[in-house]
Amino acid sequence: MPPATPLRKAPVQRRSAERLTRILDACADLLDEVGYEELSTRAVAVRAGVPIGSVYRFFGNKRQMVDALAQRNLERYTERVTERLKDAPQGDWRAAMDAVLDEYLAMKRTAPGFSLVDFGNQIPVGDRHAEPNHRVADRLTDLLSGYIGRAPDEVLRRTFLVAVETADTLVHLSFRMAPEGDEAIITETRELLRAYLARTLD
Repeated sequence: MPPATPLRKAPVQRRSAERLTRILDACADLLDEVGYEELSTRAVAVRAGVPIGSVYRFFGNKRQMVDALAQRNLERYTERVTERLKDAPQGDWRAAMDAVLDEYLAMKRTAPGFSLVDFGNQIPVGDRHAEPNHRVADRLTDLLSGYIGRAPDEVLRRTFLVAVETADTLVHLSFRMAPEGDEAIITETRELLRAYLARTLD
């Protein structure tokens, strides 16, 4: 899989890293407020309280900025799942699956900009060119293989890819049905994932 769009210049000093955080936070907030089409690098700079040159120091355009936000979302999601698994029984793939789904739902409901961008597959709407679900599936395979005691081989990667693609489609359906996600559809999604994963993981 190709990596997420890299920064034009990676922050080295703490001040620069904090400025990048403010830029991405502003980008996320504005995505919720005005959407991708109306998003501009100038508006992000104003909201972040930084010179426009600071935005272009990191990003060549708004697409790169949104890609970086999607990558940050994936990093934060991975951290949340990892933290959740600390309290789950080792080797319990059902608990791991619940953590994966629950943390995704939590970010859908609370993380600014996430409902539009998540891990990068919605900008422009319907664009699947970057195939971020492959990136998510690979990350989950690497994260969970040791936890569930399975080798991160092609079978496991394909299994997680199918699970991620399925969950992605059904969770989006649930949020089209209700602002916080339709609980009946989420319950069906959980049951479907358990039945599918049991074929490989039990």
